[in-house]
Amino acid sequence: MNAQRRGLTWALILIVGALTLAPVAMLAFGSFSEGLQAFGRFTLHKWVAAYTDPALLGVLWNTAWFVLGSTALATLLALVLAYLNTRTDIPFKFLFGVLAIVPMMIPHVLFSVSWALLANPSNGLVNLALMQALGLEQAPLNVYSLTGMIGVEALLNMPIAYLIIAPAMASFDVSLEESSRVCGASTWRTLLRVTLPVLRPAILAAFVLGVVRSLASYAVPRVLGMPGNVDVLATYLYEMISVGFAPDYGQAAALGMSALAVAVVLIVLYRRLTGESSRFVTISSRGWKPSVVALGRWRWPLFAAVALLSFVVVVLPVAVLAYTSLVPYSMVPGAEAFAQMSLRHWTAVLQDATSLLALRNSLFLTLVGATLGVVLSLFVAYVIVKLRTRAAALLETLTYLSFSFPGIVIGIGFMWFFVQTPLYATVTALLIGYIATYLPYGVRPLASAFVQVHDHLEESSLVCGASHLTTLRRIIAPLLVPGIVSAWILLATMFLRELTLSVVLSRPGSEVLAVQVLAFADDGLWGQLSALGMLMIAISTALVIAARLVGSRFGPQHASG
Repeated sequence: MNAQRRGLTWALILIVGALTLAPVAMLAFGSFSEGLQAFGRFTLHKWVAAYTDPALLGVLWNTAWFVLGSTALATLLALVLAYLNTRTDIPFKFLFGVLAIVPMMIPHVLFSVSWALLANPSNGLVNLALMQALGLEQAPLNVYSLTGMIGVEALLNMPIAYLIIAPAMASFDVSLEESSRVCGASTWRTLLRVTLPVLRPAILAAFVLGVVRSLASYAVPRVLGMPGNVDVLATYLYEMISVGFAPDYGQAAALGMSALAVAVVLIVLYRRLTGESSRFVTISSRGWKPSVVALGRWRWPLFAAVALLSFVVVVLPVAVLAYTSLVPYSMVPGAEAFAQMSLRHWTAVLQDATSLLALRNSLFLTLVGATLGVVLSLFVAYVIVKLRTRAAALLETLTYLSFSFPGIVIGIGFMWFFVQTPLYATVTALLIGYIATYLPYGVRPLASAFVQVHDHLEESSLVCGASHLTTLRRIIAPLLVPGIVSAWILLATMFLRELTLSVVLSRPGSEVLAVQVLAFADDGLWGQLSALGMLMIAISTALVIAARLVGSRFGPQHASG
């Protein structure tokens, strides 16, 4: 029995270690190599060239403003929303659930493109409407700027920050805040002196994770930054390996090593903060309920603000894509626009060979990749939660290491790795890269599900003569269906919209939908881009619904029958 468990643990350590450490090792070796075709010819020239480039200082300055600005705004918005939802009597609280979940189903590249369609200075729909309504000669908004990038990235990161802060906000014991008020403190002073200090670990965790996500962000800088000549580290690295006749993978690897080191440190800090926040549990066992602050006359104005934010984050991006996919060119909605609506852009996309190939590749990566990822995550989560050995702790460390990988950086590491193998420029390379990068997203919900399954169930099955594999398949797996469904949905949606790794690894013949969306954007084919984007959203929604139906059909209530 112990031998089987040790064998499973070390087999998983080898697999996960190869997936996570191989690209990092190749990135390190590549930074000391002359080039992809001269791997092993060691030199320090790439490091010197990378860090003495005069343009680097400006790129780092833009990156700092973009990362810190967008993260601070996202955390502040999430904190306000979490307080309104859990601490006040604001009406229609279902909007907070919409804000927290639905934006995660919209691919970042499509969200960025939607704001380019709305607020670009030449023919953005909002700019056109404002110019017509106010008689302006120049567009008042310019999303192709550092300020525009910060705003859009903040809207993308806000749901993640909300999901971290809201549960911590909801776990307060009413007596803490009531004690403060009994002592004469106002609601505002209680918030500042009692509520926020206890929430500090959760707020810092949300901020740190936001920094990691913004540092790794590529969609917003690529779609909104490059047209405005605002380079951040992600786009700077991409240009280094894709623009010109002699891409410099060694120099990109040297810069990538620093970005990777920063991201790893931040993720270690994030995990420590989330572990610290779990110690601030203030729910009592008797008569606990969250205190509710009456908003009074501010109740409906604040609700209107939340409804407007929901419209901006959820409705507007999808609506502008749907509208643009039907009109011949950018035009303000009206009688003339509606009269010219047609399916010409949809027809062009469905007849485009490259788009159809990208669709097939993305569906393969989504369905097969998510399934393989869940299978691997199932075994990894089992070892991490149930065995609790030093080897299991090592496996957990290796698994969550990839959580810190900035996509463009680890993509360069995978490029160095795959170019030495026959897998270079194939869909299989993308499949391996996707699973390696997003494995923590599969392990996390499954680990939470395993915690809920008592050890006595497994022990009873083993005592009756069943093997570990049979026990996992016949006893434990049916009880894990909700976690399996959640993990599959997370991986499937991540794989379908994946962009950053794909732009580095995909080549002609291995295009995916997100890369094809960027190609349409580069060519200015906004109508076809919007049609393809709506197709991506429809597929993502259908996958989520189908997975939920399968989960309800084969859940534990059916397994027990």
